[in-house]
Amino acid sequence: MNQKYPSVLLENAVNELASLPGVGRKTALRLALYMLRRDEGYTENFASALVSLRRDVKYCRVCHNICDHDLCAICSDPNRDASTVCVVENIKEVMAIENTGQFRGVYHVLGGIISPMDGIGPGDLEIDSLVQRVANGEVNEIILALSTTMEGDTTNFFIYRKLAPYDVKVSVIARGVSIGDEIEYADEITLGRSIVSRTSFNESIKI
Repeated sequence: MNQKYPSVLLENAVNELASLPGVGRKTALRLALYMLRRDEGYTENFASALVSLRRDVKYCRVCHNICDHDLCAICSDPNRDASTVCVVENIKEVMAIENTGQFRGVYHVLGGIISPMDGIGPGDLEIDSLVQRVANGEVNEIILALSTTMEGDTTNFFIYRKLAPYDVKVSVIARGVSIGDEIEYADEITLGRSIVSRTSFNESIKI
């Protein structure tokens, strides 16, 4: 049996690195050899950071954003408008919108969007907890800031129907974000304008 690598340990490291999204085996080998060239302390700190991330990271009990404590920095900030909730697919969208500096409300992270092809239904997302936040009576407006794809629009409509019994304004970000675009890839100016120029969801479904 021919051995592709001079060391089984190196091969194991390459296999693990190559399992990361967007990392091919050539890149994985380059990264593994880079780690091998660095001093032992660097590699240990690198590995420790990943282990700590997986073991110790928390999710905000209110909005489900990633944080270090039970309540994230945004939800615990008294200067944020807790009555305006921006609904996003995942943490990357929170970061993208925060970078625009145009939004001073709070967030609700669904953890995905409805996608039957991928086996993701409403029960797999944080939709019930969103409805509960509205039912508590402290929310005046829900801004749906999901990707402008078929799955995103389906999720928007599902949430809109779930919130119909409540006295809450439901808005959708303006279509400055092109149809089919992922929110996380939109430039900050376009995304910021889309948040500021949001429209009533009820009006958007009449188009």
